[in-house]
Amino acid sequence: MHTQDLLAADTGMGAVTLRVADLDRMIAYYRDGIRLSLLSNARGVAVLGRGTTPIVILEHAPAMQHAGPHEAGLFHTAILFDTRADLAAALYSVATQYPQTFTGSADHLVSNAFYFSDPEGNGVELYWDRDRTEWSWTHGMVDMATIYVDPNQFLQEHLTESALSGAAARPGRVGHVHLSVGDVASAKAFYVDQLGFATTAGWGEALFVSAGGYHHHMAMNTWNSRGAGRRQLALGLGLVRIEVPGTDDLGALVARMHDTGVQTADDGRTVAFEDPWANRIEVTAPGRG
Repeated sequence: MHTQDLLAADTGMGAVTLRVADLDRMIAYYRDGIRLSLLSNARGVAVLGRGTTPIVILEHAPAMQHAGPHEAGLFHTAILFDTRADLAAALYSVATQYPQTFTGSADHLVSNAFYFSDPEGNGVELYWDRDRTEWSWTHGMVDMATIYVDPNQFLQEHLTESALSGAAARPGRVGHVHLSVGDVASAKAFYVDQLGFATTAGWGEALFVSAGGYHHHMAMNTWNSRGAGRRQLALGLGLVRIEVPGTDDLGALVARMHDTGVQTADDGRTVAFEDPWANRIEVTAPGRG
């Protein structure tokens, strides 16, 4: 793939929108459990984040139904913390406030990660990255694994009073978004060949892609959703946001999408389109609109 066909190296992920049935319950989980700040809450839309950075946007949609367990959609939203102490503070909070939502943990070689399922079944990953100098690459693919991490030992080693007391005000952001899709080949055709991510890893039924040599900004798997078709309007994932560094980068992306037959909508601030499973993607650039 030529450089001009790739997303800019400084591309990152923005806030993930979730459609929710019980807005108050979901605000409480992300605020009191995950320890995000409630940045705004008006007209049925709540924005939560760390510092001033939005991470999760909750849209109240009480009339909608939950999607089936084998449909395409969100696998998890992954929230990246700058330090292990900050990750430990969030882990301690959600594990004590909502212990039944804990689903697992892993050392992925590039990161330490802890997994949860929010009260409406949306996956959440809380993680910290090792320095890029500690990552290993083989033939252009990043070396990752899934090694058990004892959450209690992690807390004993990394939890601090300082991180606990200022958790929501400290930096954090969406590090990556992992989707459930119908098949990996179509995911690669869309997210790599059309959108412009580079493949960084593949584990059988999963694909990992990124910009700028990150381990992954997005992932797609068929573990629960093999053969799934286009999504119907339902609770769960509403919107994935990608942030490119400049308007020229956004223009290049739009040109690639048009050249490969992907329909886009441009409102002057964001460019929006759907992947093959009707997951909505919006791409923004600073200073646009």
